[in-house]
Amino acid sequence: MLQRIRHAEIMRRVRLSGATSVRDLASQLGVSPSTIRRDLEVLDRDGTLRRVHGGALVDADADRPFAEVAVVDEQDKEAVAVRAAQLVQDGDVILLDIGTTTMRLARRLRGRRVTVVTSSLAVLDALRADPEVELLLLGGMLRRPYHSLVGVLTEAALSQVVADRVFLGASGVRPDGQLVDTTLAEVPLKRAMITAAEQVVLLVDRHKFPGTGALRVCGPEDIDVIVTNEGADETTLRACAAAGVEVLVS
Repeated sequence: MLQRIRHAEIMRRVRLSGATSVRDLASQLGVSPSTIRRDLEVLDRDGTLRRVHGGALVDADADRPFAEVAVVDEQDKEAVAVRAAQLVQDGDVILLDIGTTTMRLARRLRGRRVTVVTSSLAVLDALRADPEVELLLLGGMLRRPYHSLVGVLTEAALSQVVADRVFLGASGVRPDGQLVDTTLAEVPLKRAMITAAEQVVLLVDRHKFPGTGALRVCGPEDIDVIVTNEGADETTLRACAAAGVEVLVS
C-alpha cells in the first residue's frame, strides 16, 4: 500500500473511532507496528492528528469553525449558561474554560462586578468592552480553530491563579461519571483549572451524555456541580450524584 493511501486510510479510521491504537491499525492495514508508528509521527507533525502513547486520536471539532459549533444545540447551551450565571456572585474571581457554552455564560456576565480569567478568545470578545468586568487573559499559543490559547505558558499562568470557581466544558461525561475530552492540548489546562479553583462547575448540555472523548480529564469526585438540561442521561447523573456532585437541571 502506498504511503499516501495508507495515511488517508489511517485518518479515515481514526476519525470514525475518535482514537485508535497502533496495534489495531497495523492489523487492519496489514503492515508492521513500526510502519504505523512512522506514519503517525508524520501525521502528527503535519497537525493532521495527535499521536499519543500507543496510538492516535483526532479532535472531533478540529475541522469545524467555532461559529459552526456554536449554533449546534444552541438552545440547550443557552439554558445551561443562564442557570450557571445564577451561581456567580458579585466580587467572584471565576475561571472560564474554552467552549461555546462558556462563551454564552460570559455574555450573561456583562455588567457584573466580577473578575474573569480565561484562555478563550471568544470570552475575551464577549467581555472586552465591559467596564464592570475585570478581565485577565491567560497567555499561550493560539489554537485558531477553537479560539483558544494553549501550551506551557497557559499552564504556567494558571499556576498563579486562585479562583472562587471554574466553569468547565468537556466533550462528554461517561456513564460512570468520568469527564472526557477529545483535544490533547486542552486536557492539561482543564486539570490546571480544576486545581486553581475552590469550586468546579461543569457545564454540559444533555447531548454530552455520553458525548465523545478518548482522554480522561477527571473523575466525578473532582466536580462539585453539574449544570445540564432535562433529558440528560439519568443513570450518569445518579452516578455523579453518588460521588457527591450537585446536579442542577435547567
